[in-house]
Amino acid sequence: MELGNDTRNSEFLLLGFSEEPELQPFLFGLFLSMYLVTILGNLLIILAVNSDSHLHTPMYFFLTNLSFVDICVTSTTVPKMLVNIHTQRKIITYESCIMQMYFFILFVGLDNFLLTVMAYDRFVAICHPLHYTVIMNPRLCGLLILVSWIMNILHSLLQTLVVLQLSFCTHLYIPHFFCELNQMIQLACSDTFLNNMVMYFGAMLLGGGPFIGILYSYYKIVSSIRGISSAQGKYKAFSTCVSHLSVVSLFYCTGLGVYLSSAATQSSHSSATASVMYTVVTPMLNPFIYSLRNRDIKEALNLFFRGKP
Repeated sequence: MELGNDTRNSEFLLLGFSEEPELQPFLFGLFLSMYLVTILGNLLIILAVNSDSHLHTPMYFFLTNLSFVDICVTSTTVPKMLVNIHTQRKIITYESCIMQMYFFILFVGLDNFLLTVMAYDRFVAICHPLHYTVIMNPRLCGLLILVSWIMNILHSLLQTLVVLQLSFCTHLYIPHFFCELNQMIQLACSDTFLNNMVMYFGAMLLGGGPFIGILYSYYKIVSSIRGISSAQGKYKAFSTCVSHLSVVSLFYCTGLGVYLSSAATQSSHSSATASVMYTVVTPMLNPFIYSLRNRDIKEALNLFFRGKP
């Protein structure tokens, strides 16, 4: 098979979910609604926390960062998909595809790191309550966010640089609604051994590492809660983790579902459909999980809209 002579002048075709014309208006309306709900919900979380001085704590500082990153994750993929559906053109340029892939890897990785940082925050709050304000000081909180950004910028840059070394075939069809790293590697005509090694090593290190950190944090949290004598004390301690635990479960279960669906079926459209769960649905549900399960957020939102608690 002949390699493309000038890959950087190539255009990719994002096949999306369906090519049936009668489904396009439905898909456009569905994803536009989900995108607007995601933006509005996460913006409300950010505005509620910033407007209420009682929520200027490490936990809500990390939550506002998570909401911002969730907006970025969705904005990396959905607007381009909406434009493609509306214009009936599924073309994306090589440069745009590379940029979309870079930012998607960056923001999904940040989501993962922020969930880990939030798990550590809950660990300190429950296991070391007397030293919480000393340990989780503003300097450490800012440093944790900074390190998360730096590590994921470098990781995303590394993944992008090795993809830039690939040559692509003449048939550049991506059976997805965005330029996903694995799909890009599968399209290449040149040797992809290095790309696969970097991709799987990055997934193990920057995906598995934070997940192990979350598991360890909750192991220590559960051990600490079991040591509380009163049932009311146990409930109060565990209730501070329910929202975060729900978001973590949603994030990792949907990610695992995407991986299993890709491994179990040869249908790339099924994989694209499964990917919607963690690229669109999870960022959309996170604000509902935190607002519905959190009295402080409810009061802050009430204060923001009505001017009284």
